[in-house]
Amino acid sequence: MLKGYMGKILFVDLSNGDIVEEMPDEQLFRDFLGGYGVGAKVLFSRQKPGVDPLSSDNILGFVTGLLTGTPTPLGCRYVVVAKSPLTGTWGDANSGGDFGPYIKFSGYDAIFFTGVSKKPVYLSLHEGKAELRDASSIWGKDTYQTEDMIKAELGKETRVACIGQSGEAQSLISCIINNKGRAAARSGLGAVMGSKKLKAIAAYGTLQVPIADVDEVNRLRKKYLATLGNSKFADRLKTNGTFSGLADAARGGEAPIKNWGGIGIIDFPEAEAVDADVVLALRERGYACWHCPIGCGGHMKEGKEYTYMSGTHKPEYETAAAFGHMCLNANVESIIMANDICNRYGLDTISTGAAIAFAIECYENGLISDKDTDGIELKWGNHQAIVTMTQKIADRDGFGTVLADGVKLAAERIGKGSDKYAIHIGGQELPYHDPKNSSRFAVSYKIDATPARHTQAGADSGSGKDQKERNTFCQAYNSAGMCMWGNVIFGADAISEFMSAVTGYPYSVSALLEAGERISNMRQAFNIREGLNPTEREVPDRVLGIPPQQKGPVAGVTVDLNPRVKDYLKAMDWDQETAKPTKKKLQELGLEEVSTVLWPE
Repeated sequence: MLKGYMGKILFVDLSNGDIVEEMPDEQLFRDFLGGYGVGAKVLFSRQKPGVDPLSSDNILGFVTGLLTGTPTPLGCRYVVVAKSPLTGTWGDANSGGDFGPYIKFSGYDAIFFTGVSKKPVYLSLHEGKAELRDASSIWGKDTYQTEDMIKAELGKETRVACIGQSGEAQSLISCIINNKGRAAARSGLGAVMGSKKLKAIAAYGTLQVPIADVDEVNRLRKKYLATLGNSKFADRLKTNGTFSGLADAARGGEAPIKNWGGIGIIDFPEAEAVDADVVLALRERGYACWHCPIGCGGHMKEGKEYTYMSGTHKPEYETAAAFGHMCLNANVESIIMANDICNRYGLDTISTGAAIAFAIECYENGLISDKDTDGIELKWGNHQAIVTMTQKIADRDGFGTVLADGVKLAAERIGKGSDKYAIHIGGQELPYHDPKNSSRFAVSYKIDATPARHTQAGADSGSGKDQKERNTFCQAYNSAGMCMWGNVIFGADAISEFMSAVTGYPYSVSALLEAGERISNMRQAFNIREGLNPTEREVPDRVLGIPPQQKGPVAGVTVDLNPRVKDYLKAMDWDQETAKPTKKKLQELGLEEVSTVLWPE
């Protein structure tokens, strides 16, 4: 019998308060591993196509993986899933901390919500029991206050995932926060939670995750932890976190500069001021997700120039690039402050920073003025303006309202040709890894079920086969509940060994690749059924180097994307024009239900 999962899924109808427990067949987790794999299967099976993402019919899910909450190093993740209100596509967002394990310790593998509550509520999970509780007194509070208030009510050991005021206001770039700074950030799923009047989920329990071979799992943990000292990458993460090498990323072309229009060594020579050593000097202590042996996070000292409190989370790479490199901002405290605002209000820092960089470029080019921006001088490097505008986006106040739903809608609201400065794919702002420098990101930015996403990136080689293999393995460990650094540090064989020992099912690397391919096809099928064609998504010229930059590390580089996309689609056995999985491929993967829907007789 498959181990690694608790055997219970909750379905909560917020419209009438009904809570139903279901015991899924183990084949669901065996085939889809958890996370967005199980999420995609459930939504495809239970949600009709064409629903409004902010309506009662959109299903919102919180799903753990088979490795979540086990002794597997870095097995701590959970995934939020729903149809995205930002892109209209399949949406998912991944987070760490310790909330994911506590969902399982409370007795559940996943929770799916439908409907809209008449009043604000939160869901309490406690030792195998679930209860909807009144959240009227919490509605309007930020995520830090929400967590504190729920813990005061239920106990300090309770773990909380919640939205802030931005999610309540249904900002399309809002997110879900746990541990006061770990974010399920992308796809605008905080807005879905807000649309349902669902303020939070609180989880506590002491139940143990069933494990097939405890001794073997502990042996493997000891074996792989002993290798950490030999990993330079793990050492850098432990010392500097994801901030490591950010200045090098600016100089070398990895991190985009100036709303994707600049060159690091020319436009942002101050990049050294936004690097690990500077940030570490402001750090109070380290932070690790649940049972993580690395601890790449951190908590900061109290701000001096800016008024953030001691203990606020250290910005990650994406956040620093968003409010730093994208905006030519070399003031580290302002980046920490912007990060703190986003964490409190529940905003995706990637999208928020991109929205401000877009607005700065519009301002610098005369498309908007002080009259539009509430008197704020939105100029490159103006850190006070960047922080002030972050707060206005969070409050949905004044010009912040224009930006609060992302750059695509902001450009439509501003007009005047501003869309040429709105860097997005399918409505979602891009993460800060430049395909002109790391070409492996290009195909996933365009074709993945969630557009503009770097955590499913393929291989640099350009080979469709290599792209497929790397992409599908990403899908596997993301669904299984493992942090991506586990794959980078320990490798595919380690994940295979842990999966086999935890579940009792022989998950070879090839079996995991097959599961990842099944999950990739499932997520893609969701979009195809919605009538979406990822091959028609436009990738901004700047991202591809059209025209190529004349100076700097990627001078003369243009990414020839179309041949790479076609090679990848061929390797996946998806149609070249529509990216629709073939009937044969779906049947090979055991996706008969999907095959019947996409290929009716």
